[in-house]
Amino acid sequence: MRCNLIIQARNAVIQGALRENIWVVVEEKVIVSIHEGISTNADRHVDGVLIPGFIDIHCHGGGGYYFSSVADDKIRNVINTHRLHGTTTIFASLVTEPLAELKNQIRRLVPFAQRGEIAGIHLEGPYLAPSRCGAHDPTLLRTPRLSEFEELVSVGEGFIKMVTIAPELEDAIGAIEYLVANEIIAAIGHSAADYDSALRGVDAGATVITHFPNAVSKLDDSGHTLAQLAMSDPRLTLEIILDGHHVKNEAVSRIYNQASERIALITDAMGAAGSSDGHYLVGALPVTVEDSVARLDSNGALAGSTLTMDNAFFNMMTVYGYSLPQAVAASSTIAARAAGLHDRGEISVGKRADLLGVNLPERLVSIIE
Repeated sequence: MRCNLIIQARNAVIQGALRENIWVVVEEKVIVSIHEGISTNADRHVDGVLIPGFIDIHCHGGGGYYFSSVADDKIRNVINTHRLHGTTTIFASLVTEPLAELKNQIRRLVPFAQRGEIAGIHLEGPYLAPSRCGAHDPTLLRTPRLSEFEELVSVGEGFIKMVTIAPELEDAIGAIEYLVANEIIAAIGHSAADYDSALRGVDAGATVITHFPNAVSKLDDSGHTLAQLAMSDPRLTLEIILDGHHVKNEAVSRIYNQASERIALITDAMGAAGSSDGHYLVGALPVTVEDSVARLDSNGALAGSTLTMDNAFFNMMTVYGYSLPQAVAASSTIAARAAGLHDRGEISVGKRADLLGVNLPERLVSIIE
């Protein structure tokens, strides 16, 4: 994006509302002013709707590859695949691996974070409940130890931004407190915790539920459950995979009706996102993707998604019937807030000019550069 740019949009989502005939002035990649009407000096014209870029805080791969890849060009392929689908901010998520390998993967990602190609690193494991491990290798799961967290944070050079942890594990509360003290998001997930154990995690500083309601208690489970806490506690942002497979339609409606201001769309994408069906690995576990659904070969469990953020965004409107501003909030604004990314996530003066042009009937998204 050049130093000075005027973008004219037929429509734009501003402060949670759809507005007509908006022009935006950008300087040095930052929005400096927003105006109503028609500019005679516009450099770019958006015939559809101008919205903020998508923010995906949970993504493992795409374009046939993973963020765990050993080759830089494959990691960059993941980033570029999701960028082509409108994701302008992305966390690189890593699954459970042996600790030494996990450190190597983190080291390879640090330069991408230093260059701003990724916004940070998310560790989804190895501190998960064996009974809720999903597509994580149960033989590699670990009990939280402060010394290990210190090692991982040191290797990450300040770029580990989120860690998923089961709060019922031994020493998990201390680990959550350590993460929060180091300005790292503690996310509860892959957990068999009951309400009280989960509440202790939230009171210790956890603020996100990983891909809710997957890999935790069911919404309809009786008793005092983690799912009930997630639905009721305003401190928690709820990640949701809106691919039509991970969350039943009626559950989406129920969650949104009770927690609309706390839903952040994610992809939890594995290597087949933006690519093709076939045979893949998640960590060391074989996965088969058929009709764009990824399942473990061993037991048929879902193994991430093949979503891109544009599909999650359009699904929210066309499949589930939510409004364009609601979809913008879930795909950008709420995730930015949850991740502490206060410089993006909405079209507002002083925010980064990470902007998309959206054509709704054709489901097309293009980055404004």
